[in-house]
Amino acid sequence: MDGKLFFLNNLIGQNITLEYLNQIFCIACGRPTKKSFQQGYCFPCTQRLAQCDLCIVKPERCHYHLGTCREPQWGEKHCFQNHIIYLANSSGIKVGITKEKNIPTRWIDQGATQALAIFKVPTRKISGLIEILLAQYISDKTDWRKMLKGSPPEVDLIAYKNKLLTQIAEPLETLADQYPQESENIKKIECLDLEGHNTANPNQIQEIYYPVLKYPEKIHSLSFEKTPVINGVLLGIKGQYLILDIGVLNIRNMAGYQIKLTTTQPA
Repeated sequence: MDGKLFFLNNLIGQNITLEYLNQIFCIACGRPTKKSFQQGYCFPCTQRLAQCDLCIVKPERCHYHLGTCREPQWGEKHCFQNHIIYLANSSGIKVGITKEKNIPTRWIDQGATQALAIFKVPTRKISGLIEILLAQYISDKTDWRKMLKGSPPEVDLIAYKNKLLTQIAEPLETLADQYPQESENIKKIECLDLEGHNTANPNQIQEIYYPVLKYPEKIHSLSFEKTPVINGVLLGIKGQYLILDIGVLNIRNMAGYQIKLTTTQPA
């Protein structure tokens, strides 16, 4: 806030007020906008920037090789780097992808309590193609409501990994035949079954704990459009959400919103 980091963990158990000041600024170009799109962008930026293109959420639809990337230099910097395909337990077991440098922050961002890296690949598109293979057998989405009601039961991610590797072994072998333009990159797919990977031992499940005093029994979603002044006791933080005694707020969705934060000790 105001260019400074603000540690919300220190406010857990305190009464906080978040007051929306009726201003939103695009997180890319800085222009004022009446409505935020894709977690912080103005509408023109969603149509212009490569980071707002559909292939970011569906990387298997990358069209760089066709010469139609909105920003080729941005694509080369962000999409042509190592990505990790992983299993995570957030509202239940799921598969996901992220840049190698985003581990473990991506797992924390999703509210995962367990996570396990299973593949390392050289491009974002390849990660998307493998995720599609895995998603035939396992979910690729998080149920955010279930995630916010507590910690899911522990699962044996290594057993899931081994089962999934068997299930996709044959289609993985033929991936280069289906996408000949990606054949060189497909050859660089690395199954993380050896010790020494820099995200920690791949055969070691990563456990993550969250600062939560109490989980809500019922999920009531808050937003500044409906409630310009949100006041309540901060009970915890999990994933992208602030958990208050009056409801939950997806703070990531509020990127670019101008707010005033005040805190008081509970009576």
